[in-house]
Amino acid sequence: MSQMNTVNHHKVALVTGANKGIGYEIAAGLGALGWSVGVGARNEERREAAVDKLRAAGADAFGVPLDVTDDASVTAAARLMEERAGRLDVLVNNAGITGGGPQEPTTVDVNRVRAAVETNVIGVIRVTNALLPLLRRSSSPRIVNVSSSVGSLTLQTTPGAETGPISIAYAPSKTFLNAVTVQYAKELADTHILINAVCPGFTATDLNGFRGVRTPEQGAAAAIRLATVADGGPTGRFFDDGGEVPW
Repeated sequence: MSQMNTVNHHKVALVTGANKGIGYEIAAGLGALGWSVGVGARNEERREAAVDKLRAAGADAFGVPLDVTDDASVTAAARLMEERAGRLDVLVNNAGITGGGPQEPTTVDVNRVRAAVETNVIGVIRVTNALLPLLRRSSSPRIVNVSSSVGSLTLQTTPGAETGPISIAYAPSKTFLNAVTVQYAKELADTHILINAVCPGFTATDLNGFRGVRTPEQGAAAAIRLATVADGGPTGRFFDDGGEVPW
């Protein structure tokens, strides 16, 4: 049996930013379910190390060179996915950056804001649109956008709520991503594609200098649930491990 036919008997996923942290654990979780998982990442060495580690654990993983900020890279990634599997069942838009610090509004370098939006928002739109033709070929397509509760305007304006440091780049980029998720859900409402945003919680990763209190495995759990949600499940919503997160 050819590799193509073997893949087509399994669910196929692509996880961006999957060489480490939460993205890696999302890929590992889907791989443990028997899925074929594309490990999207820019850095070749780290990407292939992640693939090797996933394969050693029994997962059907493969590397996908992918820079979400680059049109040509995203187009090539979509072509690779089509050649390998012919369809895509789940896209997890996990790749993200903080934009660096400091991010006080009155003194910020606007390039930090631009960088955060380019990766966390425009990158998601770029990747999603490139992969939509393959998602439409799936019987139960899912899109999961990895967001953050710091993007919740409700929580940001609730006295005493834990919303992290003042941030005019990272937090608003996640608010923007949440709004983008809603617009996709509205346009795709008459399709089988379910798209939701998910907050992994304050997880110890490179993104926060490993200051988080949750493990990457814990951070991946909600995304895996949304990636595998049954037909007729929620769309255009925002969740974390505790349930729905307010906008």
